[in-house]
Amino acid sequence: MAATKKLGAYICKGCGISDRLDIKQLVSTATRDCKMNVVKEHDFLCNSEGVSMIQADIDAGEVDHIMIAGCSKRAKTDAFNFDNVAMSRANLREGVIWVRPDNDDAQETTQEMADDYIRMACAEVKFMTVPASSGEQGRTPHVLVVGGGFTGLKAAIEVNKAGYEATIVEKSEALGGTAAQLYKSIPGKSPFVDPKEPEVIELIKQVESNSKINVHLNASMDNISGAPGRFNADINADGNIVSGIFGSIIQATGFTPYDASQLPEFAYGKSPDIVDQLGLEALAKVANGGAIKRPSDGKEVKNVVFVQCVGQRSEKEGHLSYCSGHCCLTSVKQAMYFKDNNPEVDAMVLYTDLRMPGAGGEDFYRSGQNKGIIFTKGQVSEVVPGTNVTVKFQDLILNESVELEADLVVLATGMVANSGVNVETCASEDDDAEAVITNKEQSVLNLDYRQGRDMPQLVNGFTDSHFICFPYETRRTGIYSAGPVRRPMDMIQATEDATGAALKAIQAIENAAIGRAAHPRSGDLSFPSFRKEGCTQCKRCTVECPFGAINEDEQRYPLFNEARCRRCGTCMGACPVRVISFENYSVETIGQALKSVDMPDEFDEKPRILLLACENDAYPALDMAGMTRQEYSAFVRIMPVRCLGSVNTIWVSDALNNGYDGIILMGCQKGENYQCHFVKGSEMAHYRMSKIGDTLQQLNLEIERVQTYEIAITDIHKVPKIINDMAATIEEIGMNPFKF
Repeated sequence: MAATKKLGAYICKGCGISDRLDIKQLVSTATRDCKMNVVKEHDFLCNSEGVSMIQADIDAGEVDHIMIAGCSKRAKTDAFNFDNVAMSRANLREGVIWVRPDNDDAQETTQEMADDYIRMACAEVKFMTVPASSGEQGRTPHVLVVGGGFTGLKAAIEVNKAGYEATIVEKSEALGGTAAQLYKSIPGKSPFVDPKEPEVIELIKQVESNSKINVHLNASMDNISGAPGRFNADINADGNIVSGIFGSIIQATGFTPYDASQLPEFAYGKSPDIVDQLGLEALAKVANGGAIKRPSDGKEVKNVVFVQCVGQRSEKEGHLSYCSGHCCLTSVKQAMYFKDNNPEVDAMVLYTDLRMPGAGGEDFYRSGQNKGIIFTKGQVSEVVPGTNVTVKFQDLILNESVELEADLVVLATGMVANSGVNVETCASEDDDAEAVITNKEQSVLNLDYRQGRDMPQLVNGFTDSHFICFPYETRRTGIYSAGPVRRPMDMIQATEDATGAALKAIQAIENAAIGRAAHPRSGDLSFPSFRKEGCTQCKRCTVECPFGAINEDEQRYPLFNEARCRRCGTCMGACPVRVISFENYSVETIGQALKSVDMPDEFDEKPRILLLACENDAYPALDMAGMTRQEYSAFVRIMPVRCLGSVNTIWVSDALNNGYDGIILMGCQKGENYQCHFVKGSEMAHYRMSKIGDTLQQLNLEIERVQTYEIAITDIHKVPKIINDMAATIEEIGMNPFKF
């Protein structure tokens, strides 16, 4: 295999590497052990001269598979960015010299670490193939925006400003959504003193006058199939089907106000003088700057009470457990409706906690105080309808029960996301596990995906996204959510959200045009393929893919969709017969790398520990441990993997059979508050590894030899301890008998 490839090894001597390691020995290892065709060393590979040296060899046709030994694969990625070559990296800086003591006693084992990392990186690149085009690429500079409210309008305008066409699909007969129902809105610019005219009016005008933004009213999505760059969408507009091809999709379907009638203690629906916040906006619109009238008798409101957190921030059944983000600011704004018209109106805001998000939130609150709005910290127990509405509450400052009469009571009820149908992908021992619909709401997107008709949801019904690392990315590549359907927010935040989603939608179009992956492996040109004759049609890959990138053909074989794929490798880890691979990442690239380690014999008393580290959190944590000069055992050999979900159990059995004494797997946090960059990868890896104990017992090996950990990127003190603890465990239980 290696004979048909032109192999080059380039070893850096900078950053103190040549002071701590025998470079001639590393060159010998690459030449003699690894059989690399070209082996060169350089004082600083990452400088212009070093990069030019490598590029010259590539241009001359001397190498097309290169191994670079020096710093971590996470460092100098811009410098070592070569086209049309396969490349691996050997981490000699953060992974060797920075984690080992600089003394004569450690010199031998430190050199052995470096030699093994050269062997591993050379073996890895030998079994890579330069990614080639799949032929599936397509570029359609047209974004489909589902939802014509404030966020959807803003997203479509931003898309158009960047030179792309947009189509808005709105289910109602008019644009604007909830924002169009507001009398005034919270100011987004200084001075943050008074409510302002709603921005949505201007947004509607911009959209309706723009020939590059198409609008379908009274419309819904009948079906969406395809992939980024070439989504096929059927739009049902007034019963007529309009079909189109779109490069990417933004879901901006907003929210529905929580139904306060589910809360009998607040008597909503039992008196017209008890309204929610949208109900108050309707009264303010009718008044149009004049006195707001009571719905029951048309008299001017002289006394109004705003009750915060109605049915939200509560763990009671049927309540919303979260804060809806805008309600406190909205109540201040609405109280100003009364005070600006008539300063003599008593306007009280009853709260347990006041939250004023955004740059101007505190200023707006102070303006409300200056206008005479009363803020009282109290817990409402009951609202009683009558000629006047009675509000019963516990004053949390004075610690006493209070009853207050009001002409009008306004309830801040919170947001319920219009997410559509929620699905849960089942990955159990049942080979025929399917996506299970967990509620019967009407679908919003009507996706033609094996995993379900809409985007998966978080525990509170908002569309799933990775809040910390990449908030706009959903589990459906090329489809982005924005606004209150993604998380609770006000219109100021929704402005940012719409712009962010628009930029991601544009990026998805351009990535799809050249076959590049989306975040977090942005730029990766590889995609999965499989060896059909070895496939058992078990459907593990189709079920376990977190992104809906794998369907089935007519013969029930997996059908990989390159543009939907995130390149996490979860399908590769799931495959029991190991027939799925990527051009630059496969069972062979990792398997051959771990087998290439020089395994000491039983008399050397030098154990070997394999550490498979997720490149997203665990490997950066290991790098930072090196940067902070934290020492760990010289007996560990670290192999970065795309995601712990890509780990195939064959690597574990091969490692044990090859003589490794212990194996550590480090992935991201799993579960409800997951931090896995690929959503389900770490969870699936833990599930697979939970079955390794039976295999170890059958082989008469201690279960302590294989350990799986959840690692955060900040665990820079935890990872060295895990490694050292495993080394101590091996010393206690003894070497792997298969070594002998």
